[in-house]
Amino acid sequence: MRRLLFVHAHPDDETLATGVAILHHVERGDDVHVLTCTLGEEGEVIPAGLAHLEGADGDPLAEHRRGELAGATSTLGVASHLLGADDPGGQPAYRDSGMVGSAAFGHARAFASADLDEVATLVRATVEGIAPDVVVTYDAQGGYGHPDHIRVHDAVRTAMAQMPSAPPLFVTLTPRSWAVEDRAWLASHLPSGTGYAVPSPSDPYPPSVVDDDLVTHAVVDPTVVERQQEALRSHETQVVVGEGWFALSNDVASRLPGREGYALLDPATGALAPSAGAGDRRPGLLGAGA
Repeated sequence: MRRLLFVHAHPDDETLATGVAILHHVERGDDVHVLTCTLGEEGEVIPAGLAHLEGADGDPLAEHRRGELAGATSTLGVASHLLGADDPGGQPAYRDSGMVGSAAFGHARAFASADLDEVATLVRATVEGIAPDVVVTYDAQGGYGHPDHIRVHDAVRTAMAQMPSAPPLFVTLTPRSWAVEDRAWLASHLPSGTGYAVPSPSDPYPPSVVDDDLVTHAVVDPTVVERQQEALRSHETQVVVGEGWFALSNDVASRLPGREGYALLDPATGALAPSAGAGDRRPGLLGAGA
C-alpha cells in the first residue's frame, strides 16, 4: 500500500481537479489523504433554495460546505484534513479569499494574503505527519488563476523545499490535445436544451492547459467517472452534474473525461521535470503503471 496526499484550496477542488487520480489509487488499495485549506466561504451558490447561504453573516456557507466535503470525501474513500485544524470538524486556520479586489480578499483570515512561511509551516507539519509517498497540488497558476490556488501551490513548494527528504511533488496539468478533444466531445454529447454553454474551439484555455510535452505523467481510468460524478453531487452548492460532464455557477459545461495529466515539479526551483515527449508519458503517479 502506498500513500498519497492531495492538497487543495476549497471543498470540491479535490474531486474536480484530481478525482480520477484519487479514485484510481483508492481502488488500488492505496492510502489517500486530502488536505483542504479553507471551507470555501466565498463560493457562488447555484441552487435557489440555498441562495440564502451566500454572503450571509456568520458564514453559514462554510458549515454547509464542510458537510459537502465530508460527503464527497466519504464517497471518494479518502482521509480528510483541514489546514490548521485538529480534525475535520475543527476550524481551519484560514478563510476563502475570494478573488483579488473583493471584500473577502481583505479579511483578516484571508488565505491568499496570509504569511507564506506561516502557511508553509502548517503544510509541512501535515506532510510530515502523513508521510506520503507523493504529494499532489496545483500548477504555479493555480489551475485557472484563483489566488487561493496559487497560495496553495506556493505554500506546498515552500514547505517541501524546506524538508530534507521530501517526497516527489506533482502538479496538475492538462495536455492541449486532451483539452481540444474534450471540447469536441462536449459539442457532440451535451444534450440540447440544457441551458449550459459549450466552449468553442477558439475560446481561451485556462493556464493549466499546456503543450503536450510538458505533461510527463497521466492517470487514465474511465471506470472511476461514475464515482467521481457521485462525489461531485455532494457539492450541491457549487456543481451541476450531468452524464460525463459538469457545470459551475458560470453555466459553462466541462467534460469529466476519466483522465488527468500531471508533471513532476522541483520544489526548490519551481521547474517542471524535463519530458521525453508526449509519447513517453508515464502512466500513474507511483511508477510501474500505478
